[in-house]
Amino acid sequence: MNPTQGRASAPAGWLVTGAGGMLGQDVLARLTADGEQSVALDRAALDLTDPAAVQRALERHRPAVVVNCAAWTAVDDAETREAEALRINGDGPAHLAAACAATGAVLLHVSTDYVFAGDATTPYAEDAPTDPRSAYGRTKLAGEQAVLKTLPDRGYVVRTAWLYGAGGPNFVRTMIRLAGERDTLDVVDDQRGQPTWSADLAGLLLDLGRGALAGTAPAGIYHGTSSGETSWYGFTREIFRLLGTDPDRVRPTTSGAFTRPAPRPAYSVLGHERFGPAGIEPLRDWRAALTQAFPEIHRVREKENPA
Repeated sequence: MNPTQGRASAPAGWLVTGAGGMLGQDVLARLTADGEQSVALDRAALDLTDPAAVQRALERHRPAVVVNCAAWTAVDDAETREAEALRINGDGPAHLAAACAATGAVLLHVSTDYVFAGDATTPYAEDAPTDPRSAYGRTKLAGEQAVLKTLPDRGYVVRTAWLYGAGGPNFVRTMIRLAGERDTLDVVDDQRGQPTWSADLAGLLLDLGRGALAGTAPAGIYHGTSSGETSWYGFTREIFRLLGTDPDRVRPTTSGAFTRPAPRPAYSVLGHERFGPAGIEPLRDWRAALTQAFPEIHRVREKENPA
């Protein structure tokens, strides 16, 4: 069944907020492919900062699972507009959690590696202490805390990082563009993380939601990132290789070469220990995912930007 866009409908299995974004689009595509009934609510259809509107939406559609893909993701802008970012990243999930508590729904809330300090040397476990160093990280942590407090038995926080896909602006699409514009490209080599395909994360979210409904996946925090790790420099070299161009056009540099309002984590590698006991397979290696994702990302970009 195709997802509805906020129309009156029978009770839905799944409700997706932030449905117009890159991850939201992939979650909906996966639900449709699996024959799941779903309701898609983008920013225009649902204002997450309005608690009454959120409550009405869940009472109207009565989903079994809510997947919250909505977020303020402008990391640098949050440094000077933290109150605005908090309304979306902190208050929005709190309103969703309250509505899920009232209607009995499971809530899958997507969060970020920015809740950590980013100064570790081994992968952050799901229960590692949080210590955000940016306004964005603080607002996302507030959302996590609201979900876990309000829904201790039905609230799921899924942290991801370095997300890319076909349906929105992201690092892979930017590097493809720059490869066609510049002879060489200087890319940071002192920040490490896990490039994660949004389509892979969408599948993981569905697995987790089904595990929640079946009672096999305990509530709490999970890490939804690809396996393995690399730097932005290593990531870009792989993108160039898949483009069929010389990876040596990419040159390593340091974070000091780029001044930004919000500090970037030097280490964003997340551990995936909780999936095994839940009977869910962690995401595959980032290189394998990128290889599969690349043709579709390239095709969509070329369609949007014809020669």
